[in-house]
Amino acid sequence: MPPTASPLLRPRDGDALRAELRRTAVHAQLPVVFAGEVRDGTLQLSEFLGTRTNSLAGVVVPPRAGLGGRVLAEARAATVADYGRSPAITHHFDRPVLSEGLRSILAVPVMVGGVARAVLYGAARECAPVGERAVNAFAQAAARLAQEIAVRDEVDRRLAMLARASEDRDPVASAHVREVHAELRTLAQDVDDPGLQEKLRSLSDRLAGVLDGAVPAERPDVVLSPRETDVLSHVALGCSNAEIAQRLSVGAETVKSYLRSAMSKLDVHSRHEAVVTARKWGLLP
Repeated sequence: MPPTASPLLRPRDGDALRAELRRTAVHAQLPVVFAGEVRDGTLQLSEFLGTRTNSLAGVVVPPRAGLGGRVLAEARAATVADYGRSPAITHHFDRPVLSEGLRSILAVPVMVGGVARAVLYGAARECAPVGERAVNAFAQAAARLAQEIAVRDEVDRRLAMLARASEDRDPVASAHVREVHAELRTLAQDVDDPGLQEKLRSLSDRLAGVLDGAVPAERPDVVLSPRETDVLSHVALGCSNAEIAQRLSVGAETVKSYLRSAMSKLDVHSRHEAVVTARKWGLLP
């Protein structure tokens, strides 16, 4: 986890790792899958499915040691068809690996910004090359995890930036809040995990009333859809419909449709009025 991360806001990366392992085990059709997070350049195995012993639990893998260490050092996937006899790796971990009965093993790094953040493994107890189906399944899993971790890192960075701006109470603090709000709405569109998507939107909603400790004015029972809020948050930044469409990966006509719907709900007749009213009612920061 990056140093700016808040343990109260960021979900455990290990939970995402475990969920991805379960999903990948089905598609890869390998009897054993396991993984670990990389901290300070060192891998620690922590998540296991299909193992029969505890021999691998808590194993710490430095760069270049064993198959995992090779993957860390080279930043790319690697396989061995017979772990105990492979000349392509060091044999620092023969005892825990062979005690589990593993022979054919695939290791894939989860790369974020050129840095390994985790390593995923798939294994079988027979000596045979790892099939293309398994390799593809693990590559896709690593890509999904990399995207999710990158989004979490960006959220942490944006929230840290917001905290600094709020502490300084400088004249641009309001602009920072609104930019972070819009970025969180955009990030929510880029993730496949519904839980993480909902958390990003929840964080953006919490920013809506943060400026100067403002309390939303009494308002009618108006509820904007997530997409209507996405569009208005970018209108508040001065974006054109074309710019909003590009940021949210939708068509310009779709943006117009959401904007018309939001204006109708807010009972206003212009983009500017929509933003002013949404802010007054605590729907935007």
